[in-house]
Amino acid sequence: MSSIRESSLSLLTNLSSSLISLTLRDTRLQGNLSSDILCLPNLQKLSFGPNNNLGGELPKSNWSTPLRQLGLSYTAFSGNIPDSIGHLKSLNILALENCNFDGLVPSSLFNLTQLSILDLSDNHLTGSIGEFSSYSLEYLSLSNNKLQGNFPNSIFQFQNLTFLSLSSTDLSGHLDFHQFSKLKNLYCLNLSYNSLLSINFDSTADYILPNLQFLYLSSCNINSFPKFLAPLQNLLQLDLSHNIIRGSIPQWFHEKLLHSWKNIAFIDLSFNKLQGDLPIPPNGIEYFLVSNNELTGNFPSAMCNVSSLNILNLAHNNLAGPIPQCLGTFPSLWTLDLQKNNLSGNIPGNFSKGNALETIKLNGNQLDGPLPRSLAHCTNLEVLDLADNNIEDTFPHWLESLQELQVLSLRSNKFHGVITCYGAKHPFLRLRIFDVSNNNFSGPLPTSYIKNFQEMMNVNVSQTGSIGLKNTGTTSNLYNDSVVVVMKGHYMELVRIFFAFTTIDLSNNMFEGELPKVIGELHSLIGLNLSHNAITGTIPRSFGNLRNLEWLDLSWNQLKGEIPVALINLNFLAVLNLSQNQFEGIIPTGGQFNTFGNDSYAGNPMLCGFPLSKSCNKDEDWPPHSTFHHEESGFGWKSVAVGFACGLVFGMLLGYNVFMTGKPPLLARLVEGVHISGVKRTNNRIHAN
Repeated sequence: MSSIRESSLSLLTNLSSSLISLTLRDTRLQGNLSSDILCLPNLQKLSFGPNNNLGGELPKSNWSTPLRQLGLSYTAFSGNIPDSIGHLKSLNILALENCNFDGLVPSSLFNLTQLSILDLSDNHLTGSIGEFSSYSLEYLSLSNNKLQGNFPNSIFQFQNLTFLSLSSTDLSGHLDFHQFSKLKNLYCLNLSYNSLLSINFDSTADYILPNLQFLYLSSCNINSFPKFLAPLQNLLQLDLSHNIIRGSIPQWFHEKLLHSWKNIAFIDLSFNKLQGDLPIPPNGIEYFLVSNNELTGNFPSAMCNVSSLNILNLAHNNLAGPIPQCLGTFPSLWTLDLQKNNLSGNIPGNFSKGNALETIKLNGNQLDGPLPRSLAHCTNLEVLDLADNNIEDTFPHWLESLQELQVLSLRSNKFHGVITCYGAKHPFLRLRIFDVSNNNFSGPLPTSYIKNFQEMMNVNVSQTGSIGLKNTGTTSNLYNDSVVVVMKGHYMELVRIFFAFTTIDLSNNMFEGELPKVIGELHSLIGLNLSHNAITGTIPRSFGNLRNLEWLDLSWNQLKGEIPVALINLNFLAVLNLSQNQFEGIIPTGGQFNTFGNDSYAGNPMLCGFPLSKSCNKDEDWPPHSTFHHEESGFGWKSVAVGFACGLVFGMLLGYNVFMTGKPPLLARLVEGVHISGVKRTNNRIHAN
């Protein structure tokens, strides 16, 4: 792969007028390309994509009239598609996928009679889809735009059409699905995420789609299992997710999976209201997603015959019985999500060496027994969520060597004993979410682990992306790892786990001893919950270095001393709970501390000052053992009093400004990119390559 400098772009404008074809695909071109290149008089073919950093605009006039192929997909070209494009009477390939084009789709585009391939997907185009004049279209993709209006009937006259993708637009009106039977050569159809489009599946009509292999009808308001699927013989990928299909899966569908669809690789029936037994896919399938339904019965042992799986997601159903031991031996399985069922018994104990597992989610079941040591064979594991079960064991220290592990949740089980590091050089090096709350752990807080949480020390809070995002390779639907956390006092399920999301929850155990100062080095920590333990001592001043902290819960412990003034440096702290301890002295003011109410300090009778009704009189303002003396600050009480008075005014002004104009960064990201439990996915889907 070569790289062409931006300074070299000027050379392209001096090309010979006799140039017929120019292809510079994937050459790392950067900068803006002059539109003059599209005005060369004899140019017939121009292909520049993909070059993600190459920008430019289409010419308003003087196009190269012989142009037959224009490929700018996956570039940064932007602006409108000009109406003058209709002058390219010889154009048969127009590929502008995944650029930054906006504005109306010009009506002249639909008058090009020679078009065979038209791909405008993944832009910001508006307007309606006109009636096409070209009956030679073979490939049409307008997905992921802001198009409106009715479904164009002229599409049903495209006898050569093989690929049609109109997903994630705002098409409306009525569509008779049996019309697609006119398209005998159609092998891929994607109408997903058109909630305003009313699709009529006539149960009496004969559907003849002999070549259909890829069918995506996610979020199309389908309310019954489509019978037109029964005659299909060559189906490879099927997506009926996010509909309102009710009742049992029909017997003919089970039969199809057993006998006819032996080559099917992708099935997504998730987010419906399906009942009855789980269908068994054929061996050879790679992605089987049936989550968020109402399926019942025992976990079928016949699943052991489907060792080809990459993703198995049966979460949020009512499946019962033990988990088959064979699942730990599937060589290609990278995601096993069985959360929120009624599964019982032990976790499979034979996870094989060299397995591909990256995500194991078994939370919210009735699993018991100890953890299998073979989990240590999952060297690619990023997410392990075993919360809300009945697992009884000591802390699995043998997981500390898993260098890819980023989420470890053992919440609400029967774990017990002391959490101690057993000699790994860099234990839990990449851990970002550590939740062992609601267990019976005892002894000191696990300082030996905390001081090795490198990702919590160094992670960039502006870093984008998510943990465990799995691209199925078939659609843009990604498997999104989720985790339930106690966030600011409430249980929330984060359906996408941001790289910058870092939390520690050790609450509701029997930990004792003092707070480790090393916690103050976890500079990217977003949430810290150590409540309901037996922790003693004072809050280390180093906690003031947790500049990204948004919630801190130290309630129901035996902490004492003054609240460190350094905590007013926590500008994003939205929730503070220090209640039911033995704190004393004046409550710091300034910054976010001006926003906390009485509940943050309840059960500390020796505290005084805002927001409590108990004022700090002359005898109570300055306890003899002030934290200022303990920390050898060198200031006497008079200097402190003057500083407090000035700081109160300045701090209230600063706090008001933060409160009125600031917004905790994680909260902003949650609003923009994280869906709380119960909110449907909105990921767009695109066609298979």
